[in-house]
Amino acid sequence: MPTMLERRGLMFVLSSPSGAGKTTLSHRLLEIEESIEMSVSVTTRAPRQGEQDHVDYHFIDDAEFARRVAANDLLEWAEVFGKSYGTPRAPVEKALAEGRDVLFDIDWQGTRQLKAACPSDLVTVFILPPTAAALRDRLLKRAQDSEIVVRQRMGKAASEIGHWCEYDYIIINDNLDDSLLSVRAILRAERLKRDRRQTALGGLVERLDHELATLAATR
Repeated sequence: MPTMLERRGLMFVLSSPSGAGKTTLSHRLLEIEESIEMSVSVTTRAPRQGEQDHVDYHFIDDAEFARRVAANDLLEWAEVFGKSYGTPRAPVEKALAEGRDVLFDIDWQGTRQLKAACPSDLVTVFILPPTAAALRDRLLKRAQDSEIVVRQRMGKAASEIGHWCEYDYIIINDNLDDSLLSVRAILRAERLKRDRRQTALGGLVERLDHELATLAATR
C-alpha cells in the first residue's frame, strides 16, 4: 500500500462550452475519485427539472446575490445568459486547508477570477467538442433548453472556445471514457506535485536521512 502524505487540497476546474461534456465528466469523476467534492455554486436562475437546492446549486434571488458580492463572500462570479452564478468562498477554503480537493464546473470568466485569487491552488482543464455538429447534437439531445436557447448557446460557444489557451490542459471529448481517463490522470499527477505536499515531504526526507545514516553506521 502506498505511503499517504498530508497535503493541501487543490482547486480542479473543468470548463467547456455548453454541451461539450464538462458536467457529465464532473459527475463521473465524483463517483470514482476519493477526496474530491463539488463546489456548489449560487445562482439566480430557476432550478431545472430534477435539480435540487443545495445539491446542484444554491438557488438565491438577485438581492441575496448582490449582498454576497458586496461582502466578498464569493471567490468568483459571472453573469451568463442574464443570470448570475458564483462560488461561495468559505467552504472552498475549508476543504483546501483540510487536504480535500474541490471540483469546479465553471466558465472561462470564473476560471480567470480564480486564477487571480488563488493561482497556486488552481488546476484548469478545458473540454473541447470534436466538431461543431457534435456540440449541436448534444445540446439538442439533452432537451433542457428551447430551440432559441440552443442557438444562443451555439453562438456563445465560439467565443468560449477562444479562451482554450488560458487553461493548463486541453481534452477533446470525442469519447467519454477516454476523456475521463485523461481527467483522472491529470488529477493524480497534480496531487503528487512537490509544492502541494511540501510540509509532509520535508518531514519524510528528514526521517529517511536519519534512517539511512543509522543503517550505514551499523554496517
